[in-house]
Amino acid sequence: MMDNPAANQSQTPSQPWAGQNGWSPASPQAALYNPLPSFQHLNLGSPSDQRLCSEHLHQNSQGCQRDISPSRNITCHSTVQPYSADQNVQQSNPNAYVSSMVTAASHGKIIPPCSLPLTHEGTQPRKPFQMPFYSPYSPYQASPSCQPPYSHQGSLNGPQSPHQKHLPIISPSFGHCVGQIPQSPTQPLLLEDGSIRYTHNHASPTSPVQQQPQWALQQHSAETTKQVIPSAAIQDGSFTPQSPNSESRYGLDPELLPSAVKVLAEDTAEWEGKVFVSEPFSSLPPLPTTSCIVEDRGSASPRAIRSTSYCVPCEGQTALLSRLPLGALVTPLAEQNPEEKPLPEVKESECVRGCGWCGASMCPAMSWQDCGQRFYCPFCGKLSEVPWQHYQPTKGVEGVRVDKDKRSELSMGSYEILNSEKGEPAALLLAIDVSASALRGGHLEFATQQILTLLTSLNREDGEDLSDIRVGLMTYDSHIHLYDLSPALSRPHMLVITETEDLQLPVREGLLVSLKDCIDGIDSVLQLIPQFAAEGDNPQGVPMELPVKAGLAVLQALNCPGKLLIFHTAPLVEMANTNSSSGFFGSNKPKSIFQPSESVVTLAKQCVSQGCSIHLLLLSKQDVGGAWPGHIPYLTGGALYTYSHLQGELDRERFSADLKRIIESDTGYKAELRIFVSKDLRVSGCYGLFLPGSSPSLVNMATVDGFTTLAVELAHTRTVDETRGVAIQAVLSYCTQSGDKRTRVHTLTLRCSRQLQDTFRQYQAQTLLTFYCKKIYCAVLERPLQELREELQTEVTEALASYRRHCCSASVSAGQLVLPQYLRALPVYINSLRKSEVLLPGLRSSIHQRLQQRCQVLSMDTCNTCTHFYPLLLPLPLSADTSNPPDSEEVLRCSAASLEPRQLYLLHAPLTLLLWVGTQVPASTLVELFNTSCFSSLPSGETKLPFLENPLSVSVRSLISKLNSQSPRARKLWVVKQGDTCEEALQRHLVEDKSPNGGASYADFLYHLHVNSVRLLQ
Repeated sequence: MMDNPAANQSQTPSQPWAGQNGWSPASPQAALYNPLPSFQHLNLGSPSDQRLCSEHLHQNSQGCQRDISPSRNITCHSTVQPYSADQNVQQSNPNAYVSSMVTAASHGKIIPPCSLPLTHEGTQPRKPFQMPFYSPYSPYQASPSCQPPYSHQGSLNGPQSPHQKHLPIISPSFGHCVGQIPQSPTQPLLLEDGSIRYTHNHASPTSPVQQQPQWALQQHSAETTKQVIPSAAIQDGSFTPQSPNSESRYGLDPELLPSAVKVLAEDTAEWEGKVFVSEPFSSLPPLPTTSCIVEDRGSASPRAIRSTSYCVPCEGQTALLSRLPLGALVTPLAEQNPEEKPLPEVKESECVRGCGWCGASMCPAMSWQDCGQRFYCPFCGKLSEVPWQHYQPTKGVEGVRVDKDKRSELSMGSYEILNSEKGEPAALLLAIDVSASALRGGHLEFATQQILTLLTSLNREDGEDLSDIRVGLMTYDSHIHLYDLSPALSRPHMLVITETEDLQLPVREGLLVSLKDCIDGIDSVLQLIPQFAAEGDNPQGVPMELPVKAGLAVLQALNCPGKLLIFHTAPLVEMANTNSSSGFFGSNKPKSIFQPSESVVTLAKQCVSQGCSIHLLLLSKQDVGGAWPGHIPYLTGGALYTYSHLQGELDRERFSADLKRIIESDTGYKAELRIFVSKDLRVSGCYGLFLPGSSPSLVNMATVDGFTTLAVELAHTRTVDETRGVAIQAVLSYCTQSGDKRTRVHTLTLRCSRQLQDTFRQYQAQTLLTFYCKKIYCAVLERPLQELREELQTEVTEALASYRRHCCSASVSAGQLVLPQYLRALPVYINSLRKSEVLLPGLRSSIHQRLQQRCQVLSMDTCNTCTHFYPLLLPLPLSADTSNPPDSEEVLRCSAASLEPRQLYLLHAPLTLLLWVGTQVPASTLVELFNTSCFSSLPSGETKLPFLENPLSVSVRSLISKLNSQSPRARKLWVVKQGDTCEEALQRHLVEDKSPNGGASYADFLYHLHVNSVRLLQ
């Protein structure tokens, strides 16, 4: 077990969560035995020069030895010895392996890499009193009669309830370490097979060599040696120890493990500002967090379609061996780089028609036959005739049409079809709560002013002052108040609907009017709303579904899509059959909390069918009990926003920014997304914020925007033709704000291989993180959280074991951590996902916060998802030197060890922006940035930097503004002082450390991945 779900409780290494990891609570509370102190000396390195490492370990090995049974390998030792050629991880004769260990035991050389039981039989937790210590030269030696140290109930996350299941991959328990393990550096090696291996060697903790430990870098020239920090440096204070949350329980130095920051820096140095040519069978694209220019030469931009692997296995069995998902991330309306060419547009009448059998659109993946009279569709494997008006002959051996370069549908991976049919323009409908509690709040005046200011600031593309968008207005309490905004009327008329169960609109004309014709009427109504007289306070509150039904009825009556903005204040009321959140943490059915009620799903389906997006702005914080009002907004492409009565300046600024983004964002309405894949594959799943339909390859959404991203999972139906490759096509049909119907087509063509190693080389960690996130966050609606965390860990463990077994070109010792080159950052990403608030809640995490975060993350694109799970930690300058402004590209590792008391740091995540101030920051810096010279007088928590006219203040505020523009929603700035109580907000984002909710550190999680992957091969 690694993660402790009991948040905010101090834990020590000698007290490993008894009773929470599946062990019997009746076990004695004493210092527990550490079964594998040897893996504190992980040999994370290259197999070359094994003799040097073996001699080094032989001189210093001091360990515990127990009886070795031929049927059960339960021996534990204090150091790890690399396998020789005949002791590779793929053992064909276990008994011979055990006998070789027994032979070596007589010479004091028993140092196996990992002795974990392969079955769950007989694996009971060791009781502390059964582990007497022997001589000081063998402090970890246990009695021969002791049981195996691993329990099948141990897991990386402690279960939240005793009814939950446990992890099949066994995790070691943590015990008391007698000898302190000095930290050793880890050195990555890039080998010819594309894998990365890390070497981590040093002496045994009880060895006399520990006084001056030496570690050898296992390279082809084993000449580089380094010396770890001597004890004298610690005594004289010249060495600053790491934060307790950053330390590894196994002596691994987190700073020297595979770094996600280094991966980002390498990719940025390679692709920043450069051109990536996207063509069929192209290689790996830049990471989604890297800004580059994409040139479309027959394959879609990775911003639109990003495959999990850019080399698809030819056979389904090979894909299963990788244990990694096969799929793609689809962002159909992804924004382009301003330096790229705009997406080509083709009129429907001039576009070459696609496949008549499966409905796929024309793309470069189609192959031409019979001199251009027919074409082969890779998505269904059938031939289609070309209409005579679109016929053109072919040329060359490959049979390319002569007009290929003149037609976007034949030469471009992405293009847009302008349909001749035109629909109704989208509308903007505003619903304002005027109940007694809303009128007493005092915030309606500011809200109405902001609405009016934003509406009058809208500009048309042709330069007119006001937009042609149709606008409607209504207010509500226990009744619905509609307003006739017809320009022929001298003033708007109010229409009151008292029968809310079966809404019947008295009129249709005047409910939605062009903004330029009704702006004066809207102005008069918005000025009167704060002066309304309350009709009486309803103690039961107002159901949120009431304005949704009314707004939907207006849009249905006029047969148009649109956005419905609800400004709500009154307490919300649960509808019938709404799931309650009472007893959530003590229940064995946590999935019911995440599921919307049937009435909510029915109403959301109606909104999706009409193309109505719901944006709910809660102007007052309230305890909603079991009703979470965010299901309908997020299922319809909208969002939920919460404020505190708009009393503070920060709340008002955020309200204005959110309102502007909602109205001005480019949106597609009544969207239908169809996914086509090569005939030898099928779409087995689709994950995202939408209502699932009958087929995973067809998704209907009320609205889509530039952040809408879906994860599509693929599976083999038969062997793929290696010469043809694999094609993935995403076809999005939608309506624009003006009512124009368009079809956007993205086609990605991938190469295939029969070699598993080629597939592993073409995976990217950030893509896998986003795919896993969307899949697992969708699964929380149906499955227990503990089971999902276990499944995620198991998949990654088996993937590392598969790569170790099938793709390593050289003999690999059990102590070596071997990772594919582009998956170096996968362990830290997966660990951050596992211990997120959604999957591993802390004691201070409410149900509504977790539901809100789940939907916010699911609505993110790939870039923001990666930044959410690994935030950017940016150091800020201390002086007003204009030659050295803060740089958003200079990123540090997300660990407390990266924070220095003399520095300032800005932590950027899509939902959070934190400014950390150390206790030793110079007073001059505090004056220039905060206008105060005293650290204790600094504001803590939500704040706003003062506008000071000095270079430091200007540069920091400019950086914050730049980061806010990249975020999908407005954020508040949190100032966190070192040692302050608000520092826990920062600790939750330092993903490489132990999290406050009990999540394991990156170093410990990586250790367990390695141990369990080696165990699977024994």
